[in-house]
Parts: sequence; structure tokens; C-alpha cells
Amino acid sequence: MIRFVFRALSLFLLAIAIILAVIDISRSVAASAIVMTPLLESMQAALPRLTLGLRDSLQGIDASLWWLASAVLSVPGAVLFAIMALLSYMIGHKRRRERGFAAPV
Repeated sequence: MIRFVFRALSLFLLAIAIILAVIDISRSVAASAIVMTPLLESMQAALPRLTLGLRDSLQGIDASLWWLASAVLSVPGAVLFAIMALLSYMIGHKRRRERGFAAPV
């Protein structure tokens, strides 16, 4: 059951990564240069109140938390979501059982 949850999560994260990559690719074609939009910039464009609320709550706890979050969110969104999809797939991956004489017990 847990494997299924992590595989479904990886599928969802991969879909978001592909959507963000298509947006960056279309912007790159329009600008005739490589454009990779940071996730923080995409969040500010799509959900400005959520971004401000996140900043205020993290700065209320500790100012260094917002610095850390902004450093992570400065990575392009497609790359960040692709890495999270890969990690969640690796967690949900079914391992092969070794069979035979030399298999560990």
C-alpha cells in the first residue's frame, strides 16, 4: 500500500515537472534563448498570497528559514519536481529478491 502511494506521488510530481518544463521550453523558443524559470518566480506569478504567507510565517519562526527556503526555491521548478519524483519513485520501488544458493538470508 505504501509503495503504491509513493508511486502515485511520483507520477503526480512527474506530471508537474513536465508541465513546468513545457512552459520553460515555450518561453525559450519565444525568446530564442534558454529560459529556466525558478520555482519561486512561478509561485509568485500563480499564487502571490501563498508566497507572501509562506515568507511571513518562515520569517516569523526564524529569518534563516526563509533564506534556506528561497535557496531551494531558486532552482528551476521542472528540475526540482523531477528530482522529487525520482526520489519518491525510488522509495516506492519494489526490490528484486535474490534467489539461489548465495542469496542472503
